[in-house]
Amino acid sequence: MSGRGQDARIAPCAGLLAETRLGRDRLAALPDDVRPRSEAEAYAVQLAVHEQLTAAGRGARAGWKIGCTTAVMRQFLKIDQPCAGGILASGLFAAPATFAFAGLRKPGIECEIAVRLGADLPASGAPYAAEDLGDAVAAVMPAIELVEERFVDFRDPAVDAASLIADDFFHVAAIVGPETSDWRSLDLAALTGETRIDGELRGQGRGADVMGHPLAALAWLADHLAGLGLALRRGDVVLTGSVVVTQYPGGPATVVTEIDRLGQVELRLT
Repeated sequence: MSGRGQDARIAPCAGLLAETRLGRDRLAALPDDVRPRSEAEAYAVQLAVHEQLTAAGRGARAGWKIGCTTAVMRQFLKIDQPCAGGILASGLFAAPATFAFAGLRKPGIECEIAVRLGADLPASGAPYAAEDLGDAVAAVMPAIELVEERFVDFRDPAVDAASLIADDFFHVAAIVGPETSDWRSLDLAALTGETRIDGELRGQGRGADVMGHPLAALAWLADHLAGLGLALRRGDVVLTGSVVVTQYPGGPATVVTEIDRLGQVELRLT
């Protein structure tokens, strides 16, 4: 496919996805004439969506989320590789946070270990290794990623991985808990995480479930962005991937995720 054909799809696809994000509709699937034909094209659409949402008042990009970094999420989504999405400033919250349940499209809850960067990870430094990233991480936090299903059925064969990537992989918001700056004293791989909805335990996992170590996911993201000509920046927040399979409250609820030794995050869906 020519670059001209690709360029002709990116703008209308990004426009459709941005309009959907800003509205209340759901998509059955992306129209075939604008659907990304490759992963590279999907990320080009995603970045164009970010630009349109920023122009619409959603704020600049403040970080990134990584999906499909754990076996439970890969099995759930039937996608066998990590996928990245952006976090805009309007979608980054300190816990506790409150959202209207009715204002979301089938909201889901993910339990994550997040990091805040204290230094840039430039494209020129790629490839990165997990063991080399400690000095770049200023803090580690427990987090909830709030997601929603903007496609009517993401399991529909017409909704492929490229379509999900283009749409920021379900992302709505990142709700982060207390920051731990002396995290080097912790074994992040050994930390356990859990999700509770209205006090009921819905699932558990460990930091090691995230590609062996949460910083391995961070290294993957830095390398991925380098391939796009982008870089992780000081101050960016990164969600490293859910250690518990996505949980769906059936209605208004109080949701708590907890990462052992990092703390709790509370989200109220009213």
